[in-house]
Amino acid sequence: MEQRKEVFQYSYSAKQQEEIAAIRKKHLPPQEDKMELLRRLDQSTTKTGRAVSLVLGIVGCLVLGSGLYLVMELGGDLFAPGIVLGAAGLALAAVAYPVYSFLTKQRRKKVASHIIQLTDELSRAN
Repeated sequence: MEQRKEVFQYSYSAKQQEEIAAIRKKHLPPQEDKMELLRRLDQSTTKTGRAVSLVLGIVGCLVLGSGLYLVMELGGDLFAPGIVLGAAGLALAAVAYPVYSFLTKQRRKKVASHIIQLTDELSRAN
């Protein structure tokens, strides 16, 4: 009787497996893991405050510049209004950082419980 030797051959290509995984990932429905959710929540705490403070700072600088223009270029009867306009612009620019801090604190209070829950789950998993 003849004995048959079956040989299993397998060729492994890391590059090919990475490509297969990348293609597969494109066609699967998106799944957000807890770490991605935690990062996204952490980043969301500063977005609103950053946007509002940038707008306040930019508008304040423009108003300050307009006041300086009135004072330096036009002068005369527009000197006093230029000083007032410049002071208002300076005040707007100066209040940008406190507004950022306030809005960021408020947002952090809002999402703190969810972030703490996620960090507890992640630390238990590791």
